[in-house]
Amino acid sequence: MRAIVGSEPIVVIDVPEPEPAAGEVVIDVVAAGVNRADLLQRAGHYPPPPGASDVLGLEASGRISALGAGVTGWSVGEEVCALLAGGGYAERVAVPSVQVMPVPRGVDLVSAAALPEVACTVMSNVVMTGRLAPGELLLVHGGSSGIGTHAIQLAHALGARVATTARTADKLARAGDLGADILINYATDDFAERLAAEGGADVILDIIGAKYLERNIAALATNGRLVIIGMQGGAKAELNIGALMAKRASVTGTTLRSRPSTGGPDSKAAVVTETVARTWPLIASGDVSPVVDSVLPLAEADAAHNRLNSGDAVGKVLLTLA
Repeated sequence: MRAIVGSEPIVVIDVPEPEPAAGEVVIDVVAAGVNRADLLQRAGHYPPPPGASDVLGLEASGRISALGAGVTGWSVGEEVCALLAGGGYAERVAVPSVQVMPVPRGVDLVSAAALPEVACTVMSNVVMTGRLAPGELLLVHGGSSGIGTHAIQLAHALGARVATTARTADKLARAGDLGADILINYATDDFAERLAAEGGADVILDIIGAKYLERNIAALATNGRLVIIGMQGGAKAELNIGALMAKRASVTGTTLRSRPSTGGPDSKAAVVTETVARTWPLIASGDVSPVVDSVLPLAEADAAHNRLNSGDAVGKVLLTLA
């Protein structure tokens, strides 16, 4: 079976065929999403969780080809997409059935690979953790990213206002087309000042981390919620606890990949269930759509990584295995 394990340079190798354990399904992969975590894993900075495949890829779409013992609700041949702990850059992948999702109505099978990671990340952090409500203001850093383009659409569809940052006029215009109300060029404007003039953000979805911590706190509204999901700007920063307390605000750091598959409201199963229940109808209605920047064959995974790493992509970069 063809697959890609983190290496420099990237090469396609043969690996053993996956066998479904109890509660798992095997998916014949049609397409896989490319995520920044793949680049980090390739560089040796983000190893897979214990027991997970060392093949790259945190999301994929395809057709179910085998069912493990005890699996119900799925059938061989069904078109699906799935949230993975690893293994997406391969011809086949075994995944817990609770992390499998139907392809939303109106979405083709390749584009469906752009959904699991971003949809589950946004649902778990903006809605489930950040508790974004209609009429509130969400600040999304990196509005042209896969997560950013999805978060803008979902928040807009849920009746919230959206502010976003990006580095070029073209990217900001695209964010505006997706539903963002406040467009901030982070190269020339101070987002904290802009948000303060709006009364502050009720929820901030942050992929930067340390570099933005002080300004994120300044940008929060009273009772605001800062949810940090990335560390592109560093891992350590000084927190002004007084400023946080004065706003009765909160700071939460979360990850998705390391969560248990099952076992409570913070599990991947719970996130997947909520995502299918709340986001999939919005995709079917056309209020939310996958945003795909480019599609490349598996053999060009290196070019796909370069495209994502360049910062020029708008939306998701995908790999195809057909």
